[in-house]
Amino acid sequence: MPDIIQLLPDNIANQIAAGEVIQRPASAVKELLENAVDAGADEIRLIINDAGKALVQVIDNGKGMSETDARMAFERHATSKIRNIDDLFRIKTMGFRGEALASIAAVAQVELKTKRAEDDAGIYLEIENSFVKVQEPVAMENGTSIAMKNLFFNVPARRNFLKSNTAELRHIVDEFIRVAMAFPEIFFSLSSNGQQVFHLEKGTLKQRIVQVLGTNYNARLVNVQEHTDYLNITGFVGKPETAKKTRGDQYFFVNNRFIKSAYLNHAVMNAFDEMIAKDSFPMYTLFIDLDPAQLDINVHPTKQEIKFEDEKIVYAFVQSAVKHALAQFSITPTLDFELDGSIQNLDAVSKPFTGDQQSTASSSSLFQTFTQKNQAHFIENKSELKHWRDFYEKDDMVLSQTQARAGSQFSQYAPKTVSDAPALTDALLQLHQSYIVVQNDNGYLLVNQQNAHERILYEKFINAVAGKPIATQQSLFPVSIDLSATDAVILLELLPDLQQLGYALEPFGNNSFVVQGTPADVMHGNEKTAIEKMLEQYKHFSNDLKFSKREKLMRSLALQQSIKGGTVLALKEMESLLQNLFACATPNSTPNGKPTYMTFKKDEMDKMFGR
Repeated sequence: MPDIIQLLPDNIANQIAAGEVIQRPASAVKELLENAVDAGADEIRLIINDAGKALVQVIDNGKGMSETDARMAFERHATSKIRNIDDLFRIKTMGFRGEALASIAAVAQVELKTKRAEDDAGIYLEIENSFVKVQEPVAMENGTSIAMKNLFFNVPARRNFLKSNTAELRHIVDEFIRVAMAFPEIFFSLSSNGQQVFHLEKGTLKQRIVQVLGTNYNARLVNVQEHTDYLNITGFVGKPETAKKTRGDQYFFVNNRFIKSAYLNHAVMNAFDEMIAKDSFPMYTLFIDLDPAQLDINVHPTKQEIKFEDEKIVYAFVQSAVKHALAQFSITPTLDFELDGSIQNLDAVSKPFTGDQQSTASSSSLFQTFTQKNQAHFIENKSELKHWRDFYEKDDMVLSQTQARAGSQFSQYAPKTVSDAPALTDALLQLHQSYIVVQNDNGYLLVNQQNAHERILYEKFINAVAGKPIATQQSLFPVSIDLSATDAVILLELLPDLQQLGYALEPFGNNSFVVQGTPADVMHGNEKTAIEKMLEQYKHFSNDLKFSKREKLMRSLALQQSIKGGTVLALKEMESLLQNLFACATPNSTPNGKPTYMTFKKDEMDKMFGR
């Protein structure tokens, strides 16, 4: 029998190994950006086309490479960082294993231009399928430009597993933010298909956080500073009111390397205990600096998972540092003593209260009513106060009109017979501004108003995407909204489905959108908040892979738009809510399986009271 075990050719072995390091375009983005940082660059530009499938290019002004180094950089396990085994436990650079460029060259067409300051000309390389096709001198500025084209061109099966452009772009933005956040002293830019997504000037960590995550964090960050002999912890956490339903704005860095650690995240969550809701997540950007010998960063191909020599000590320090920062914040909150200049210029402030004005004010019956003893109960009989009564009477009229309009949002369906459906001729009772008590033939139902409305909205959205689009109310004055780059990418992906659900949105460049119209039940002036909350809720559902994009969107909108507990409902609103609930295909639960009502039977109540 002939021997059957043989060595794989180098190019096939490289493609297999590349699968561990380069899983998608974002993987290459991470590796190339980290190489640029290691090269000492203070300006790094990332250019992508077709969500990185057609092009990923990183241009830096770092120290560049010699001709020999440029060739060697694409050999597997060729590195300038490791000389012996002990060096592996003293790593302070981002890359060190010599796998990134070799992996990229195995599954893409690569063009490299690089030049050192001491060289007259740079070197240009073209590499395809791990083989050098072209090598020649090139005129260029100091630094390196590396372009990865047509990812997985030679592994079509891998290319077919890539997600949509918007999904891949989101992964690229995530990797870009992680590197940019770790090095605020470096200029970063990101351009996608010729449009600039990020332009991050050099600055402080706080400035970088605000640049990346949005200006709403500008006055809502708490500084964390804890220096010990074992480790240093620096960075910022968001004040409790910035907590969100998703983990998106959470960043841990160990020796400037982004890591994922559920263990350390638990430490931060414990520090926020009883300060935020149980299902909310605080924002944090924390840097842990400690001796590289105390950790192992070589436990995962992406280097995003690391092991500490003593996890319990790090946990305790992180929790203590965050608690200390929050305690300082709560004891000595920042006070703003700056006055608005426009207030100072008002007549009531700037002009004196003359004697004539004082006399006129004190002689008025209104003044006397509030200053004379035992006169307060006569206030309604004063003719001078008639216009105040008119004001409140008009306000009551406006309130009743508002309630009538609010009730209309529940009247989307005609009632249909359900076994539990109550007779709505009986009086309805609202308990704790959250529950509705209604009698039926067998006893009574206790309806949760938010869960019920969530079910109604969800089925309304199902009908909309099934071919009955919700009517859009055009805005008289279109509103523009500015989003973070990550949220802008998500919203772009959702635009077609949102249009069926009554939202008319148009991209306006630079992560901005114009709201041309909204569903009729979104109040005018509330469009921006409604869309931001919808995005937050959508990201909350994004971790559940069993749902489609459209399903996540419908569930997000239903949950976000449903009337919340604590909302007072008029009788007609309660009637409409119940009619529409029992007109639903599945009236007894929310899309997430929470009950919309509980049934209490009369015979069971009789037994409880011995009848």
